[in-house]
Amino acid sequence: MKIAIGIEYHGAHFQGWQSQPNGAGVQDALERAIALVAGEQVRLHAAGRTDSGVHALMQVAHFETSIVRPLNAWVRGSNAHLPPWVRVLWASEVADDFHARFSARARSYQYVLYNHPVAPASQHGRVGWYHRPLAVAAMQQAMQTLLGEHDFSAFRASECQASSPVRTLSQAALKAQGRYLIFHFQANAFLQHQIRNMVGALVYVGQGKLDVSAFAELLQHRDRRLAPPTFMPDGLYFTGVQYEAAWQLPPCSADWDAFNTD
Repeated sequence: MKIAIGIEYHGAHFQGWQSQPNGAGVQDALERAIALVAGEQVRLHAAGRTDSGVHALMQVAHFETSIVRPLNAWVRGSNAHLPPWVRVLWASEVADDFHARFSARARSYQYVLYNHPVAPASQHGRVGWYHRPLAVAAMQQAMQTLLGEHDFSAFRASECQASSPVRTLSQAALKAQGRYLIFHFQANAFLQHQIRNMVGALVYVGQGKLDVSAFAELLQHRDRRLAPPTFMPDGLYFTGVQYEAAWQLPPCSADWDAFNTD
């Protein structure tokens, strides 16, 4: 049978989603825990990979097993064998042709930036930080140039292995919530470091180092060397995956801004 699971994790405790030789990937921790429940080895396939230090409020993955267990056993049993910074939120039996990655229509991320002269101690490792006031309206205007289908080479990591730099960004929004700036992005898929690179450039817009037209030109030039540095991973959250309703999955999205940000 094939089982899909929803997952939440604190990325600061892992070296990214993908399995690592030292066993420090989120995938490693989950596969070990699920294997103890199943009594056999399993292989997880995720909707998207996250880098070291990046979090997930709702990652989706699937695995195949010959073992029959109640769905709540995959949740409670796995969580009993996981460290406290990763949790299985739900489990659902899916059809044989479901694939967490290839069946996904879109993926969503949020970047949470704390904008205050002093870095937040209680949110250390959980949010990005910038110490000077930022021009939110200019950043919001610049974000609109990202919408649609583009070659995002200007915001692509040099080591990115994607076969094409073209992606379709369907949502790009920014809102201020107290001392926090919350960026929201949705696309069919993302390139390695794409969001952190876009946020880094948008912070330059907020500082006045780039105007909106100069930001748009970065995208058009398609040259990573011309763009500002990659922003810190701390504030980046994988927040959901969009699937066809026919798969009958539990809710596959969760927003950071639903949490208390007073």
